[in-house]
Amino acid sequence: MNVEKEVREVVGFIKELGKPNAKGQYVLTFGDYFNCDDVQNTLENPFATLRAAKKRGVIDFEGEMLWQGQHNHVELILLNENY
Repeated sequence: MNVEKEVREVVGFIKELGKPNAKGQYVLTFGDYFNCDDVQNTLENPFATLRAAKKRGVIDFEGEMLWQGQHNHVELILLNENY
């Protein structure tokens, strides 16, 4: 798995599927991210890629782990569009 490439893919998905918030940052809910067929078909491990992107300061979200269903409302906030 090429983590850097997959983190760049996450950036693209959030920009494509998300909407700008009041601060101009792209935001996508975890539920919309997880339920996207392109995300599931492109990323080897969508959960691990989110954690890697958060660790690199590319995105932010509440908490450390996200679980499908339970955290569908959690917003993934794009912090660095140019990663």
